[in-house]
Amino acid sequence: MGPDVSVVVITYNDAARLPRALASLRAQTLRNLEIIVVDDASTDHTWRVIPRGVRYLRREVNSGGCGAPRNDGIDAASAPYVMFMDSDDELPPHACKSLLAEIERTDADFVSGQISRLYESSGRTERYYPSLFSPRRVVEGIRAEPRLFLDGFSTNKLYRVSFLREHNLRFREDLYYEDHVFTAELYSVARRFAIVPWCVYLWHRAVATCPSRTSISLRVTDLGNVRHRVAAAEAADRILRQNGLADLVGARQARFVRQDLRVYLNAVPGYDAVAVKELTSIVRPYLATMEPGVLDGAEPMLRVCANLIVADRHEDLTAAAQSLNGPRAAPRRVLRANGRTYWGDDPDPAFDITELRQAELPYTASRIRHELAEMTANGTCATLLIRTYDPYQVLDGLDVIAWFIARDERIPVVPLRQTDGSYLTEVELDLSDIALGRSGFCEPLMGFERDDGRETTDRILVSPTRRPLMVPVRGHTATLRPEGRVAVLRVAWLRMSPLHRLGRLPWARPYAKRLRALPKRLIKRAGRPKVKLAIYKQLIRFVPRDPDLVLFEADCGKGYTGHPRYIHEEVRRRGLPLRTVWSRTGGKFPKGVRTVRRTGWKHLWTMVRAGWWVDSHGMLLGYPKPPGTRYLQTWHGQGIKTVGLNSPDLRGDFPGPREEWRANVARWDALVAPSPEFERVFLPSMEYAGRVLRHGSPRCDVLVHGDATAVRRARQALEIPPDRRVLLYAPTYRDRAKFSGRSVRVDLERLAEAVSEDWVIVLRTHPVERYQVPERLRHFVRPAGSYPEINDLILASDALLTDYSSVMCDYAITGKPMIFYVDDWDDYRMIERGVYHDLPSMAPGPCVSSVEELVEALSDPRPNERYAAFRHLWHPDERGDAAARVVDAFFLGRSPEAALSDLSDLSEMRSHARDHVRRPGR
Repeated sequence: MGPDVSVVVITYNDAARLPRALASLRAQTLRNLEIIVVDDASTDHTWRVIPRGVRYLRREVNSGGCGAPRNDGIDAASAPYVMFMDSDDELPPHACKSLLAEIERTDADFVSGQISRLYESSGRTERYYPSLFSPRRVVEGIRAEPRLFLDGFSTNKLYRVSFLREHNLRFREDLYYEDHVFTAELYSVARRFAIVPWCVYLWHRAVATCPSRTSISLRVTDLGNVRHRVAAAEAADRILRQNGLADLVGARQARFVRQDLRVYLNAVPGYDAVAVKELTSIVRPYLATMEPGVLDGAEPMLRVCANLIVADRHEDLTAAAQSLNGPRAAPRRVLRANGRTYWGDDPDPAFDITELRQAELPYTASRIRHELAEMTANGTCATLLIRTYDPYQVLDGLDVIAWFIARDERIPVVPLRQTDGSYLTEVELDLSDIALGRSGFCEPLMGFERDDGRETTDRILVSPTRRPLMVPVRGHTATLRPEGRVAVLRVAWLRMSPLHRLGRLPWARPYAKRLRALPKRLIKRAGRPKVKLAIYKQLIRFVPRDPDLVLFEADCGKGYTGHPRYIHEEVRRRGLPLRTVWSRTGGKFPKGVRTVRRTGWKHLWTMVRAGWWVDSHGMLLGYPKPPGTRYLQTWHGQGIKTVGLNSPDLRGDFPGPREEWRANVARWDALVAPSPEFERVFLPSMEYAGRVLRHGSPRCDVLVHGDATAVRRARQALEIPPDRRVLLYAPTYRDRAKFSGRSVRVDLERLAEAVSEDWVIVLRTHPVERYQVPERLRHFVRPAGSYPEINDLILASDALLTDYSSVMCDYAITGKPMIFYVDDWDDYRMIERGVYHDLPSMAPGPCVSSVEELVEALSDPRPNERYAAFRHLWHPDERGDAAARVVDAFFLGRSPEAALSDLSDLSEMRSHARDHVRRPGR
């Protein structure tokens, strides 16, 4: 019985990485593989690393590319199916088996799967155009989906060998980028092919150590490489025309502009003038003869760059290319005419960048361009000359203060207006005044502050070829240098501690790295979680509790918010004899609120000493509560989705996490319960049987009473125009896609086209989500994930758009309209998270699943007939005094109905507090 699949691995002088590739093949769940290594005449010891069971073919003369060894592999393959692989990459374990099953199921000529970049410097993976590969499907020829020309790889596919041989599909052996020519012919002759969304190929992106070890596709500074890529594109166009697909040439050329040309444009800021001119001379003839409409369909700045090449404006090309990546710099100049915005001074449609919407950005997000013109040093001081361009006249007519900002150092500067409309600023930077910080570097900003306190900032562009400036400062050396391909100014510090100096001695040089790392290693070892926990457990045995000390925490230290905030404010308002400390990992805290860094030694000491704990999620897991400490769990929300031991992280039958969570719950002495429905669901989900405080939700007091100041504060902070209504968009995260941005399921671009004249979106993503609002949408969408208090946003909004977030329950108190975007309802309730309630049948507003339905709902938003019942379900007893009632019940041990005057004496309050601390347990 022959092999099921042949995998052809091509290699050249890669003995160090080839074993990794072969190991990934030996680990395939499809065991019946034929592994063929084609060695393109390596001069290293490649033959020595070939294990038994692997076919080894060696070419006598190096071919100079990838085409010839792959063709040798096709000829040698004995299996009915074949894959191609490079020796520096890997296959995921199920790649071969899953592709084989798919090609046999679909009877396709080949099957293509998701390819993922794997960045070796960080271990991060990034999917290449994931929308190309989803959903799983069969495509009846390339004419059905011309966008698939973007998938020009040969390595992420499984082919029928008979199909390749029948059509004599071979790789070009005389040029690089043979993949592009091969796949063009492949798409031309394939009758049907399959697409799968799972990752089938890991494309390693190694840290470049020398040009000879850099992948061909990454040699962007080699202009001979550009010639090969253009030649491959022209050859691919000819193949399409020869096979009767001339109407698809434009789609194939669009791939060249979007992907291939972009690779070199990204590198242009680092080219010198001669290289830029040579690049344009190579690419211009091909761009100039492209099919009509190809360049017009490119994204704005890519279109600008391509047209600058066609027009042979190579001097302007460098400035334009700096807008493609990194800081995505603003243009130096724009022309605004007839409601359109043009790059440069010419109202040519080819340079129309209106789609970027940069002219409509709020002030704090507005774009101003800063370029470093000169840089000199004298002693510990650096003198910088910075040229500023204000293309959108953001600063015109404003009384602003200009700042040069380096970490916490803010240096006032005076920009001088020049005859060409730009500004020139001289900065005297004393590097001895700048705090080093943990990172060892900072990227300075230029900022302009208006008289209302709002500030707009941008990084400072530097030519990537500028030589670094080294400035000796006592104890370290500061270096001002370009950072990144589209380079910005970076100030980096090299510490010169006694250990660093010792490492410079001749005898110590072999040990220099270890000597420099010694302090960090000692500190890291002392701060290990196991060490801290062991010390904590000993401290709680001997250190007495402080009955006047309260430790507060909200959202695992991420801010001053939620129920703990309003309980804390009530404690302070009354002047109770309690000292308060907050744990923090970030966020904004008011002045006068004492904080300690979460998991730091001060935090652990506060946990040991505090007589009271109050939080909304869970104090550090695994840390027992000290004897006598009273712990109030306020929890952070109620709603329809599963929680506690029913949530995805804990509902599996794994004793470790579940027991850890049960130990966490066992620490609670009291629980704030906003409603009987919350108790019905929450208590059994947590297996909690302790004391329940049924006095409402402290954080909802302000929603009951309203707060006009909070409304003004939120609208001003988010720069919302007075003539716009506010739609608060607050989606919850997806458990299987945390930190991915996928919870933002509404197509905000299409929504902007329909309603941006009337509405502004305030986007409040979940704390475990990461979503970057595209700059072109900032005129319509205000990111508010880091806004310190969601209640301000609730009060400032005119309607709520959510999916399954618990914010719906609190929002019901306001009586304002709610809309529910539930396009993945079945997936969420049955596969993703799980729910306790049927949202569509109880929602107090329309449930929509498309932008069209959402636009219709926003045309006249209003509560439906289920609104009153929905509010009563979650907040039947909200009277606006929940914080006071909880403080009475927990800290003072009193019925909330008792009059405060009964305990007017502070000494008596202190006595009640001490009594609670002395009584362990519930």
